[in-house]
Amino acid sequence: MNITNDKVTEYLEALYQPLSKTIELLRADAEEQHIPIILRETEACILNIIRMKKPRRILEIGTAVGYSAICFATASPQTEIISLELSEEMVCIATENVKQHDLSNRIRIMAGDAAESLNELKGSIADVDSEGFDLVFIDAAKGHYREFWDGSIPLCRRDAVIISDNVLIKARTASDEYVTEKRQKTSVRRMREFIEYITKLDYADTAVLSVGDGVAVSVLNIRG
Repeated sequence: MNITNDKVTEYLEALYQPLSKTIELLRADAEEQHIPIILRETEACILNIIRMKKPRRILEIGTAVGYSAICFATASPQTEIISLELSEEMVCIATENVKQHDLSNRIRIMAGDAAESLNELKGSIADVDSEGFDLVFIDAAKGHYREFWDGSIPLCRRDAVIISDNVLIKARTASDEYVTEKRQKTSVRRMREFIEYITKLDYADTAVLSVGDGVAVSVLNIRG
């Protein structure tokens, strides 16, 4: 189900404008194969945040077919993106899609467990102020968002923005009445704990928005 009125969602989706024909085709192909990518409404919101923030470096956790990374790089020509992906199959597909969009020089895909990749990145950054990330996009296993957040913080510049997608999980996070299967309970519980955690941090200001399937936008204020 949509987390807002279906008619409102339909109207907003009708306003969507793809960045390019090739990106439009990439979206259509992913949707046809039921590969999860950012929703149209979410894409529009995040791209405007990127346009305002003008990040030099973006860290993405969850590559899938590379759709969002390609969108981010297209909307922000000065930005370098590192994207983490567990699935070897998705890494291969995403790498080819990035190559076809001529973005291999600005998008680097790291294969493997995100926690290990985050530790590897932490070891490779000598000075966070100059080499750290200006924006982090979390869009991977929903039950591990806290782990992804905590692993990203040491890599973030002081005023970085962290965007967490799908935080309302088809409205299940908001109410148990939308939890239809027992196996959903753990991920919902963990997401609720994650949202409570990030909204109470003294070094981050977080807004949870009913955009797409729910987006949490957190502005960091990390003091050295």
